[in-house]
Amino acid sequence: MSTKTIHFVVNGREETAEFRDDCSDSEVKELFRAAAEVGPLHILKLFSSDGRLLKISPSLQQNDRKSVYTLQLASDYVAAPSQLVAMESRLHRLERRMTELSQSPEPLRDLDRQVEGFKRKLQSVGHLSWMGMFRDDSEKVIPKTRPKLTNKAVPQTSVHGPHTSVHEQRKNVRAQFLNMSSLQVNEEVREHLRTPMFDNWQWEEPEMLLLIQTMFVDLDLVSEFHMESRVLQNFLLEVYGRYNDIPFHNFQHCFCVTQMMYGLIWLTELRGRLGRTELLVMLTSALCHDLDHPGYNNVYQINAQTDLALRYNDISPLENHHCAVAFSILAKPESNILKSVTSEQYKQIRAGMIKCILATDMARHNEILNKFRSIQPSFDFNNTEHKEVLMKIMVKVSDISNEARPMSVAEPWLDCLLQEFFNQSDTEKLRGLPVTPFMDRDKVSKPSSQTNFIRFVLLPLFTELTKLFPCLEQHILEPVRRALDYYGELEKSSKTDQDPASS
Repeated sequence: MSTKTIHFVVNGREETAEFRDDCSDSEVKELFRAAAEVGPLHILKLFSSDGRLLKISPSLQQNDRKSVYTLQLASDYVAAPSQLVAMESRLHRLERRMTELSQSPEPLRDLDRQVEGFKRKLQSVGHLSWMGMFRDDSEKVIPKTRPKLTNKAVPQTSVHGPHTSVHEQRKNVRAQFLNMSSLQVNEEVREHLRTPMFDNWQWEEPEMLLLIQTMFVDLDLVSEFHMESRVLQNFLLEVYGRYNDIPFHNFQHCFCVTQMMYGLIWLTELRGRLGRTELLVMLTSALCHDLDHPGYNNVYQINAQTDLALRYNDISPLENHHCAVAFSILAKPESNILKSVTSEQYKQIRAGMIKCILATDMARHNEILNKFRSIQPSFDFNNTEHKEVLMKIMVKVSDISNEARPMSVAEPWLDCLLQEFFNQSDTEKLRGLPVTPFMDRDKVSKPSSQTNFIRFVLLPLFTELTKLFPCLEQHILEPVRRALDYYGELEKSSKTDQDPASS
C-alpha cells in the first residue's frame, strides 16, 4: 500500500500527516484531531490552498509545502462548554504522553474523573450545547463516554498498523448514535437541514443518523404511525449497516438523498398537500433506495449474469434488491417502524416504496419524466395517479441532486462517483465484458462526464418539477444551470489545452 503525505497548518504551526491508502475515514480524522489537540467533541474543517473545503478522508490529494492545507476548528458548528473542552484537551495531551506506561499515573486518573464528573453535571442542566444539539428532557439522556486510549502508540503524525474493521466501525457508530439519540437538534441546524445548501461532509455517521431521526420527528411520522423511539433507532441502524463501504453508493449518499427529500418536502410545502402516508413513503424510499448496493450498476449485473440479474430476470436487478433488503429489515420486530399500522396502510406503504425505489432505475428515466410532463399542466393533488407520479419524481430528483448543492459539496461527490465508475470499467475490461462508455477512465473526463448528464438528464427533470413548484427555481434549478456553465467552461479549457491550434 502507498503512503500519502499531507502538509497542513493548524493553530499557526506546520504539521505533516502520513497515512496509508487503506486507512479508514475515522483513523484519518483522529490523526487530524490529534494534530489540532482536540477531542471528539470538535468538528474540524480542512481547506485547500485556494480556499476549497476538503473532505478529511484517505482520498485526500497529496500536496506539498507550496500548496499547504489549512486545518480549522469549526467553531460555528460546535458549542461545547469551554471548561469541558479545556479538560478534555489537557487529558488527551497527557494520555498521549503516557501511552507507553502500563498504568495511568494518579494525576491522569484524577483528571479523567473530573472530566466524567463534569459531563454528569452537564446532564442535569436544561440543555446541552454540544455540536448545536439540545437535550430532550422528556427522555433519559444516555451518558456520553470518551473513548479510552490503550497502551498502544497513538498516531500523531502518521497512521500505521491495522485499520479498524468494518464490524468495529459499525459497532462504534451504533454506540455513538445510541449515546446521543435523546438529544434534539437546535433550530439553526434544523433550518439548514431543510435546504439544498446542507453540507454532508461536516457530519459524522452517528450525527447523520441523529439528523435522519430528527426528520422523522419533524414530519410528524413518529407520532402519526406510533413509532417507538428504540424501534426507529434500530431501523436506522439496520439501514446504516446495509450500506456498503464503496466510493459513492454508500451511507453518506443515502443521507444526502434523504436530506434532499426532506428539504424538498419543506420547500414545496408538501406537508400540507400530501398525507403523512405519502410523506413516509417518500422519506423512507429515499433512505432505502440503494441498500446493499455493490458498486456495479445494472448493466454490469446483466452482462456478468450475476445472482441478482438471474434472480430478477434482468429487470432492474439492483432496485428490486434494494426493495427486498428494505422489507427484510422491516420484517424484524425490533426494527419494524410499521408494526403499528393497519394491514391496509402497510399494503399502501409497501406498494408506494416499491414504486418509488424502482423509479430510481435510470433505464426508466424517460418513461417516468414523460408521464410527469403529460400530467404536470393539469396536476391535481386529489388524483391518486398524479400523486404517485409526483412521489416517483421527488425520489428521482433527490437521488441525482448533488449538482443542486454548493460546488464545495457537489464536486467531491463527483470524484467519488467517477472512482466507482472507473472501478466498474476496470473490472469489465479484466473480465472481457462490454465496457460501459461513460465509465471508461481512458475516455471520460470530469467535465465531459457532467455536461451531457446535466444538459440531458438533470435540467429537463428539474425544469418540469419547477413548473409545478416555482419556488424551486432558485433552490435547485439555478444551481444546476451554474454547474453546467462551470463544467462547460472546464471542458472548453480542456479541449483548448489538448489542441492549442484551435484557440
